[in-house]
Amino acid sequence: MRSTGFRRTFVTLMASSVALTAAACGSSGDDAANGKTRITVNCEPPKSAKVDRSFFDADTKAFEKANPGIDVVTHDAFPCQDPKTFDAKLAGGQMEDVFYTYFTDAKHVVDVNQAADITSYVKDLKSYSTIQQQLRDIYTVDGKIYGVPRTGYSMGLIYNKKLFQQAGLDPNKPPATWDELRADAKKIAALGKGTVGYADYSAQNQGGWHFTAEVYSQGGNVVSEDGKKATVDTPEGKAVLQNLKDMRWGDNSMGSKQLLVINDVQQMMGSGKLGMYLSAPDNIPILVKEKGGNYNDLALAPMPGGKGTLIGGDGYMFNKKDTPEQIKAGLKWLDHMFLTPGSGFLGDYARAKQNNAPVGLPEPRLFTGAADAKDQQVKKANANVPVDNYQAFLDGNQSLQMKIEPPQAQQIYSVLDAAVSAVLTKKDADIDQLLKDASGKIDSILARG
Repeated sequence: MRSTGFRRTFVTLMASSVALTAAACGSSGDDAANGKTRITVNCEPPKSAKVDRSFFDADTKAFEKANPGIDVVTHDAFPCQDPKTFDAKLAGGQMEDVFYTYFTDAKHVVDVNQAADITSYVKDLKSYSTIQQQLRDIYTVDGKIYGVPRTGYSMGLIYNKKLFQQAGLDPNKPPATWDELRADAKKIAALGKGTVGYADYSAQNQGGWHFTAEVYSQGGNVVSEDGKKATVDTPEGKAVLQNLKDMRWGDNSMGSKQLLVINDVQQMMGSGKLGMYLSAPDNIPILVKEKGGNYNDLALAPMPGGKGTLIGGDGYMFNKKDTPEQIKAGLKWLDHMFLTPGSGFLGDYARAKQNNAPVGLPEPRLFTGAADAKDQQVKKANANVPVDNYQAFLDGNQSLQMKIEPPQAQQIYSVLDAAVSAVLTKKDADIDQLLKDASGKIDSILARG
């Protein structure tokens, strides 16, 4: 899943949907009428997101000017990928020449034979070797490369420093274990007046998503390494549900309202009534710009548990109908738009700052080595948020195992939703039975492939 539930850009969270029609999509053919190589690309911000749209279009025009032999036809979309129509577009041959995907889509697109093998072309992509290996691996299937990462995120713990201080806790010492988180949540909830110590999602597949992140944090998995069996009915899985149940019913630190989704929890945090919740850094500007929060009060810590964290993100793949010229043109476009440190649609931090967009959040962190150093240097020079509030997250992530979402993620999350919602709404919920039932259902999902 996306960490916000929406596409992450550096300027705004877009709030209106633009439908894609079949006529607007699909491979456009190699040559435009003027003899240029033409490529269609998607994930252009909709017109309602005026600033994002203007930046995206300006960057694309600059690319075309620098590459006069390439014609880029952009298609707007919100969200960039609609799970309800994605498979239909693939099956119908309506996908763009260069098309947006979530990390969890990569293997599926390859399995249904809709992706071009770009292995022999990425050597010409100057930025490719600078991208984090674990992100590159996501688009590598059976030793062949089928896509290029654009952004990446990892889950952490957002917490309210102001509430920590009011509860007698050290705002510069976030909880490092789930036992510490439980103790801190109890003290925060004791402040009263509707204050909740810790909140978690438990509906619309989001509960299963967070269950997965919490299992990872304790060193467990939800699916075996070969992707064939469920691994939720384990000590780690039981620990997740037991902790939630104890906090909800034993400590009363999670509030009485449950079946929460991301918007509910963001509203609670933004209003100053929530101490902690799991999220990625991109939630922070939403909490400030849309939910009433304050950058100075919001800090970020690594996942409690100290063993692992869930990572996600997105990238671009190439239509299997693409010609070699289109693949080469698409890679050049990606390099220009997203993969040059300190510039382009996602990396022009000076431009973002001038337009009052948050600069200085710890993610996305796409690059390594000198490329990462340059990106961080430009970001720091233009920072307009309290970067010290996120240092614990950056430091702690260095020792965590980064794990991608499981195969058949949304179906599995739906199953796990039921287990999470049960322990948060039923005081007598049987954890052992919930995990046994979930394990059986997940095995069936994996068996169907």
